Parts: sequence; C-alpha cells; structure tokens
Amino acid sequence: MAIACVVSRRVVPFRSISRRCIFSKSISTQPGKTQIHQPLYISPVDAEPLHRYRQGGYHPVTLGECLKSGRYKVLHKLGWGGYSTVDDVYVAVKISVAEMYLIEKKRELETLKKLAFRHPRLQHTVHLLDNFDLKGPNGSHNCLVYELLGPNIPDTIDAHFPAGRLPGRLAKIIAKQSLIGLDGLHQMNIAHGDLHTRNLAFTTPCMDDTTERQFTEILRKPEIGHVRRSDGKDLEPGIPRYIVRPTSYWMRSCNPAQPIKIVDFGESFLGKTVPKTLHTPLPVRAPEVIFQDHIDYRVDLWSMGCMLFELSVGQPPFDTFLITPPILVDQMREMTSDDLPQRWHKIWETMKGDDSEPTEAPVSNLQEWLEELYFDSPHSPDLTKEDIARLGQIIRSLLLFEPSARVSAKQVLEDPWFDE
Repeated sequence: MAIACVVSRRVVPFRSISRRCIFSKSISTQPGKTQIHQPLYISPVDAEPLHRYRQGGYHPVTLGECLKSGRYKVLHKLGWGGYSTVDDVYVAVKISVAEMYLIEKKRELETLKKLAFRHPRLQHTVHLLDNFDLKGPNGSHNCLVYELLGPNIPDTIDAHFPAGRLPGRLAKIIAKQSLIGLDGLHQMNIAHGDLHTRNLAFTTPCMDDTTERQFTEILRKPEIGHVRRSDGKDLEPGIPRYIVRPTSYWMRSCNPAQPIKIVDFGESFLGKTVPKTLHTPLPVRAPEVIFQDHIDYRVDLWSMGCMLFELSVGQPPFDTFLITPPILVDQMREMTSDDLPQRWHKIWETMKGDDSEPTEAPVSNLQEWLEELYFDSPHSPDLTKEDIARLGQIIRSLLLFEPSARVSAKQVLEDPWFDE
C-alpha cells in the first residue's frame, strides 16, 4: 500500500522553542551605543515566534488554504505548525520548518514509512497517513499527515487534574500502553529517541461523520490577530497576514479513558542509521548520550524509567530547573546507587571540573524519593505501598548506567503488576 494512497487523520503539532519576536536595532543619539526598539512584527495574538517566518523557517498558512493540489483544506490550528485539515476524514498536518528538511527529517520519514507499512499497525504509536512537500516563500517544507489525536499527558493534567498528577490507576494504564508501544517499536528495530510524557497523546473518538461546519463549530471560531510591521511598511511575502491562536478544544474535550499513542518521531532512528547524538530533554536523557558513547534503542529504556516515575508522581526523578549535565549525572549516581562504567570515568572527571561540590545533605535514593512524592503530598493515593515498591523496582531495572544491563520493554511488560 503506497503512502500517497492512504486516506488521512492527525499529527502532534510542530513545536519550536525560540524567541517570540524580531528586534530591530537603531542607532542611538549617543555615539557607539545601540538601542533596542519595539518588535519589528506585531500581532495581538501571541501564539508563535514571528521571527521564524523567514527563509528556511515557517510556512505562512492561512485558514481555508488547500494543500497538495486541494487534497487537504486548512480548518483550524492545533499548535505551532500543526493544522487540522479535511479530505474524507479529519487529519492533522505537521509542516516542518524549511531548514529542518535535512538529515533529521529524512530519518523521521524513513521511520514513519516503515511503521506505516507494518500490518497490522502498532496500536500505541501514531499513524502516518501521507506526506508531501510544500513549496512556499520561505523554502520547501516537508509535510507529514497524521491521524487526529488529542492532547499530551502534561496538557491533560493541567486541564483536568488540578492535583498536578494522574490518578494512580490511570497512570498505570498509560504506563502499560506506552510500554506496549515501545516494545513494538523495538521489535521493529526502531528507536524513538525522544521519549517523555509530552510525546504521549490521547486518541480521540472518530469524528469523520461530522460535517466541516460542525467540526469548525466544535473547535470554535478561530481567533486571529493580524500582523503588521511596527515601522508601517508592507509585510514581506514570507510573513503571514495574521496569526491564529491554537484551538483549546482538545484540552477541554479529552477523555482519559481513551488509549494513548507515542508521537513525534523527530529524533527516531533505525538500527542502521544511528545518529551521533540526540536532543532528548536533558532530565530524561540517557547517560550514554551525555557521555557521547555509542547509542542504540536502549536510550528509550532509560527515558521510559524516567517517564514511569513522572506518570505516577507528576514530575521526573531528576531536577528540571537549571539542570546541567554535571548536576544531572551527580543526581543519577546518588539516586540510582549505580556505578559509572569505567570507560566514562575520565570524561566524568573532566565534566565535573573544579566546580563540583559535595552534597550538603543526604540525597534520597530513588525508592525513597518515589514514595515521598507519592505519599507525602496532599493528593489522595489510590495505589498501595506495595504498588509503589513494585513500581520502584521496575524503574530501577531501567535506570542503569550500562545500557546492556537495562531490562527490555517486553521484560517489563511481563511483570504481573501491570495486570493487577
């Protein structure tokens, strides 16, 4: 079955972390000094960084625009670069920035095509339905068409669980589903490379019988903010006429009873195309990536251990604020009580340098920290101490420095705890 013939559905919105606007410099009245003036591009809707609309950057998309010779019609916005479109069914299109149409994008597309040709398809990974190139004023953009999915785990918690974490039983269900998805990937010799809770998204009920008008009403009328230049000049061809605020429908309508899927394969790789490094968020990054050692699919097992911890207590096991590689490795060593492989010792001595200071107070080991966060909080626990003890054992079997020592996703799934 050719990808181009597959009928469509959704994608996780493209995300980009960057400054929110362009600043123009002007000459100060005082010699030798410059002065920062207001942003060059202005819009009342603060939804994405306008300075990314440039050569090699974002593509300016407009509501109602048709893509791929009319096959897809833009109805609303899911996030920065993510747009919900319609053909016979509803989908979402991930429009990559033009500068990303390089090795990383080719690697991602290779992975997704391999997944798309698998029959039956993996139950807990997002499905690619189509892909095409879009040429615009800012360059050539690779577009990936996915099934329509709902919000990710952190956004769902923010919208529906004011306590700041998932109910224990739900966390357990999501943990099992994510492990099933990961096991399926690893059996196909695919590494995800960027596994964390933001890359787990809930599925949505089928909406294909909904008319375009009804669907737009469900998402609510798009809120737009026209873009103008602060100097009053005309907008350049690559700058959008307006910005659309992403719909919040997915946050409001999420049903936690729906299954989850692993999404965003931008860092994924096959066994034969292993990258030199990965850009997984630092708090869940495998130590072999930090130490620039050989990497393979087992980087996902470390990240899965961090994710199981976070699903249960609402935060990763390691710090996320002002974290640096030396501080993180220190926390890894103290919390896991594991020894660094000998081959990393020299790198570690160089990494920590003279700034390394002894810890002022004893640091809790992983099990103590897990129990403290779960039970010593205002949240009402619905898992027992035995549950948390078992979970701690599972997490420790994944958070081992030596990749070959980590248990596989399949082995974790064999633990009867997930079915109790």
